[in-house]
Amino acid sequence: MAQRRLAVLSSHLTQTGPAPPSALGPPPGVSTSRCSSDGGGGGGEIERGGEKGCVFCRIIRGESPAFKLYEDDVCICILDSSPLSLGHSLIIPKLHSPSLESTPPPVVAAMCSKIPILSSCIMKATQSDSFNLLVNNGLAAGQVIFHTHLHIIPRKTGDKLWPSESLRRQPMESNAETVDLVNSIQDLVSSLSIDNCQCDSWIAAKIRSHK
Repeated sequence: MAQRRLAVLSSHLTQTGPAPPSALGPPPGVSTSRCSSDGGGGGGEIERGGEKGCVFCRIIRGESPAFKLYEDDVCICILDSSPLSLGHSLIIPKLHSPSLESTPPPVVAAMCSKIPILSSCIMKATQSDSFNLLVNNGLAAGQVIFHTHLHIIPRKTGDKLWPSESLRRQPMESNAETVDLVNSIQDLVSSLSIDNCQCDSWIAAKIRSHK
């Protein structure tokens, strides 16, 4: 299973051509409700049936086993059941969202705020010197379980986990196609009506308090 997952992830990464944060409390607006639907399924199969059939929802409710490393009101961190390296872990929000873009920004912020301390602990426990932070968002990107989650993958110098690391990346060309791409993305970003003010204010306040 681990080899199959590595092959899937590598195919999307390969270049083929040119003190626990919970002490701070959750940010405003974060739902801490646990998943309530009946679950099912298994970690090795693609799951896209919402909360029903979601193995992560079953783990959150305590209905399926997992090696839990951390838990607070918003998320949990567990060992991946088919690890790519020793200590490969997942940060999973308790709120069920099938994709990163459908996950409320305060929940994403709460998940990301756990990365520094959890990654540090995982690297120390596995005697690793680095880690990959990975999100497989969507079927084409290798997502298997359709419940938002972040991968923390411990790395050691010279482990050559990703085949793409032996390949050279091609420099970006500054041409009309690149300019059109930049303009298109900028237009889409400026048209968004997402209100992140509350979350941003909470994060800014915490940063000021720690200076």
